[in-house]
Amino acid sequence: MKPRFPFHHPEIEAVLAREHAAAEADKWRLAPRLPRYFLAAISGRLNDPAFRRRVFSDVYSAVTPERGALLYLVARSIRATRVVEFGSSLGVSTIYLAAAVRDNLATGCPGPGVVTGSEMDPRKIERATRNLEAAGLSSLVRILAGDAMETLATVEGPLDMIFLDGRKDKYLEVLKLLLAKLRHGAVVVSDNIDTFQKELVPFLSFIHSHENGFASSTLGISDGMEFSVFEGVKKK
Repeated sequence: MKPRFPFHHPEIEAVLAREHAAAEADKWRLAPRLPRYFLAAISGRLNDPAFRRRVFSDVYSAVTPERGALLYLVARSIRATRVVEFGSSLGVSTIYLAAAVRDNLATGCPGPGVVTGSEMDPRKIERATRNLEAAGLSSLVRILAGDAMETLATVEGPLDMIFLDGRKDKYLEVLKLLLAKLRHGAVVVSDNIDTFQKELVPFLSFIHSHENGFASSTLGISDGMEFSVFEGVKKK
């Protein structure tokens, strides 16, 4: 069944429909590897880069249409034009975010209008670039290659929105890196909360503490998405 998108942009919808279909088909290749996946989850090895390359390097993991729609609608609702994405992969979530930025600009939101992504794998960056070109969104996106702790340090604020979907044990580091650049009312959406509960304990402890400036709750969407609004760090 073709996904129902929260916008009407035929060129964008065509790219997303193709990529969502590819991700759905890849589930069959992942199925035989699930026992190794669950053993890794128990032992805390899911964030081991070597393990992830062996098990997931040839499997397409992308945000679902449901999660993509949430990203688009959140970005539209807060009139986001400056967005950062940690873990761009093949560019599916990037497309949802960039579509929102484009539509916000079209309704008069002030620019500059940019989604800054981050990705380690050159092969993924190449495919993400092709997808963004096909969707007509390349001018609104820059995907920085390399270690996000180095590349995202160059991002200028104020930021309207952050999407965290890279290595789970790096969520807190990336958030702290960008914290001073968040505007009041900025939104942070963090993916895969339920699947990586053990790795995300420090991150969730930080973002659930009102002392750090967030109102936050875990939403029961897919395998859990943390929805956080930045209210500003309270002065002591």
